[in-house]
Amino acid sequence: MKLLVYGAGVLGSLFSARLHEAGHDVSLLARGERLAALRRYGVRLAEGDSPAVRRIPVPVVEHPAGGYDLIAVLVRTHQVDAVLESLAGLEGDVLFLHNWAAGAKPLGAVIGHERVLLGFPAAAGTMDGDVVRYRPTNVVTRRVAMPIGEPDGRTTPRLERIVREFRAAGINARAEPRMDAWLKTHAAFEVALGQAVNAAGGPVALADDPDAVRGMLRVMRQNLAALPTPPVPRGFVALRTLPEGLLVAVLRRFLRSPTAVHSGLGSASPAVAAELERMAEQVRAHARVR
Repeated sequence: MKLLVYGAGVLGSLFSARLHEAGHDVSLLARGERLAALRRYGVRLAEGDSPAVRRIPVPVVEHPAGGYDLIAVLVRTHQVDAVLESLAGLEGDVLFLHNWAAGAKPLGAVIGHERVLLGFPAAAGTMDGDVVRYRPTNVVTRRVAMPIGEPDGRTTPRLERIVREFRAAGINARAEPRMDAWLKTHAAFEVALGQAVNAAGGPVALADDPDAVRGMLRVMRQNLAALPTPPVPRGFVALRTLPEGLLVAVLRRFLRSPTAVHSGLGSASPAVAAELERMAEQVRAHARVR
């Protein structure tokens, strides 16, 4: 399978490295200083705070060219519009792997509806210079698969093939028949979480303020209640039904965990703020429609 990974941040770098190590013909698209670093050092990976850094010589390109079997887009929500135009002139199916609550229609309107697949990466991490420090695996994260789906919920041969290829590369992928609802549910949760973490100054600081966690939970509940469809996965229903005190305790424990610390939640960069604002706009749009 010939692949182009569009976006050389944490997730694009990690994703392309795994595919390259599995023997796939994969190229990683990057620009500017990141492109120069990748050409010089390759993708550099470290697990959590480990001093051990691996170098994976993933081929990098500055401009996409030619045809691909699959283009995996791993950019932030607010960057998608700028990417779409360059994808319109390429051949190949396009798998959008990022926060996105606006549905498949605006994507397909630019690149062709038949090319669009939706998904979400299960990995996470942070950038330490040009080193990607990815979230260490544990019992919980090993059980979380990367959902991929057709916009209309069908299980198609191309979807089955992509899931099969990713699993063979060590990427825990699964077909999700309700991918659009999954992404909307995740956005309803993520917007409240990200904005609360940024306002507090980091996940641990938020955990130390139970009133702020309680306020975050109430925003999550409002966002979930405004969804046009029931939450997916169904486990998110617990955020609307379990006692507030119990949920506040669980969320505070999560915010102090290594999983939260190594998921990039503490980043207060302009890019994170711009992504959260775009996601919030998408969530509000669905609330208005409802």
